[in-house]
Amino acid sequence: MNDWPEGWSGDNRGSGYGRGSASARPESARVMRQVRRGATPPPGPGPSAPPYGAGVPQQPSYTDGQGYGGDGYDSGYNTGQVYGGGGGGQGPGRQVRDRPAPDWRRRIKWTAITVVTVLVVTTVGTYFWADSKLNREVDLSKVIERPEAGEGTNYLIVGSDSREGMTADQKKDLHTGSAEGKRTDSMMILHTGDNGSTLISLPRDSDVEIPSFVGSESGKEYPGTGRHTKLNAAYAEDGPELLVRTIEHNTGLRLDHYVEIGFAGFANIVDAVGGVEMDIPQDIKDKKSGADFKKGKQTLNGEEALAFVRTRYALAGSDLDRTKNQQKFLSALASQVATPSTVLNPFKLYPTMGAGLDSLIVDKDMGLFDLASMFWAMKSVSGGEGTSMNMPISGSVGGNLKWDDAKVKKLVEELKNDEKVTVSGNN
Repeated sequence: MNDWPEGWSGDNRGSGYGRGSASARPESARVMRQVRRGATPPPGPGPSAPPYGAGVPQQPSYTDGQGYGGDGYDSGYNTGQVYGGGGGGQGPGRQVRDRPAPDWRRRIKWTAITVVTVLVVTTVGTYFWADSKLNREVDLSKVIERPEAGEGTNYLIVGSDSREGMTADQKKDLHTGSAEGKRTDSMMILHTGDNGSTLISLPRDSDVEIPSFVGSESGKEYPGTGRHTKLNAAYAEDGPELLVRTIEHNTGLRLDHYVEIGFAGFANIVDAVGGVEMDIPQDIKDKKSGADFKKGKQTLNGEEALAFVRTRYALAGSDLDRTKNQQKFLSALASQVATPSTVLNPFKLYPTMGAGLDSLIVDKDMGLFDLASMFWAMKSVSGGEGTSMNMPISGSVGGNLKWDDAKVKKLVEELKNDEKVTVSGNN
């Protein structure tokens, strides 16, 4: 039986419009073979069969046996219809579903919420991590007969020669020697307030009176005898608490916070920030500190920085010149720590914070915000917004440096009242 419409045979299929045809007749005009499945429904009125799938239009009836009745058979290729509901065109019976436009406001909102949440969690986590690393070992409540507090905040910054935790190679590289115990090579008072910051160096050889005090370990009270000695001897005798007591007794200025750093910690901080640039005013060579510098700008690493701030025998002004170098370097270090390249770079910020916080010894009331305020004040001094000076000296007594009592009294009054400092030191 021939399944092809009338006028077509198996012999002429090859010359039609199927595969291999060279005819220009468009594909849409091709007559598709119709195959009926199942029994033919009886003629007459009745419900039509349901479509084979969603969106399948009703099939045309055959009026001439070839599917050309009415307005002709539509194969579906002209309209782009694909039976079964999965096509990409539009036509009768097709349901068109448009994809909704992205809600950019909602996306931006949730992105912002996510970023803020991450920042808050990171900041809070960093705060508690850093706060836990502070060594709050100094108890200023043990200091007796303290002066009244004034305006602003006063920090006592101490550089000790502690070798705690250092290996033999580190002691050799840093030229620290192997002395037991702790002494202090540098002591500074940093005042912060509304009228700028003032950084005052206290020479280690300053002549001071040791007052009555309570032992930091024994709790025993030692009455004052009017004994005079070098300032750094107070630290060597009973540590930070007696040093604070001695400075307050000899100046009348209340110290609010205490900050101390040892040799190794100082060098580690400098290395963590990638070195500190200094303009060295003269050639320096000192075998005891290990300093060997040429005049001019250069970046000092931790070992070199420690040698620089400890040098005094190669300087004409000895300890007074050393305190000037210490002030310059600490201010430069604070500026380096506070730069965006350090603060905004987690690969530099966290090592710097870790190196610094691990090596600092502070008082029990010192918080991270107090410490940050101290660093910003030191940075302002190096930027020319503050004042740096030595304690005013009037001469020497018994080989120790004697303070100028009149100038010291005036200086302390200005600091207590948070006034702009007008007193000049020995610079």
